[in-house]
Amino acid sequence: MRISEAARRLGTTARALRYRESLGLLPPGADAPGMHRQYGPSDLAAAAWAAAVESRHQVSPAALAFALRAHTEPAVAADVTELGRLTGRLSPPTRALDFDQLKAQRLLADYRRPTSPGSRSQRRPGPVGGA
Repeated sequence: MRISEAARRLGTTARALRYRESLGLLPPGADAPGMHRQYGPSDLAAAAWAAAVESRHQVSPAALAFALRAHTEPAVAADVTELGRLTGRLSPPTRALDFDQLKAQRLLADYRRPTSPGSRSQRRPGPVGGA
């Protein structure tokens, strides 16, 4: 279908559809150069989903397009991750050895935890059969 019909079905304008297409929020058109683009079901689904995500998260089409780039382009993803780390919105990645050390410390703290409110730290009995 032509862009005017697609826009009418989606409750938007042809200009808005062209804008979303220019941002990469629609599947690339397979039409020959100089021909009018035909919009199919996958185009309508992508445009409707983009509009729903923009509305749900209160972001502009440009912000959504950038989020998509950050998700699909490793260099952009690395830069955004570094910004998140620098601003404190992302924790530094946990290394496997750090994870194991933290787990061991939690287990040790559980092992030494008092068994009643007034008692001193006591060792819990170990596994039956010894190890």
